[in-house]
Amino acid sequence: IKFSEVPNGLSAFSKVPALGWLQIVGFAGIVELNVYNEQVNDEPGNYGAGFLGLRSIGFMNAGIADPEVRKKKLNAELANGRLAMFAIIGMFFQ
Repeated sequence: IKFSEVPNGLSAFSKVPALGWLQIVGFAGIVELNVYNEQVNDEPGNYGAGFLGLRSIGFMNAGIADPEVRKKKLNAELANGRLAMFAIIGMFFQ
């Protein structure tokens, strides 16, 4: 496949070969099963990777000690994620 043959937008997904999709799904599965498979303190989505996943590559930090500040930041992150999902769906239908 040449770059000039790939269409714009979502139609580009149809040009990815089956082996390419297998590589993408296989890599995501390996990361999911081997790297991020434990939850910390039984919190959904907390894998102990820290800010930008830096803890998983050896850079450690103490994290957020104050539970109220941590709760506020987690709620802000959740709200931003919801806004991003809403925005991308809006872009799909433009």
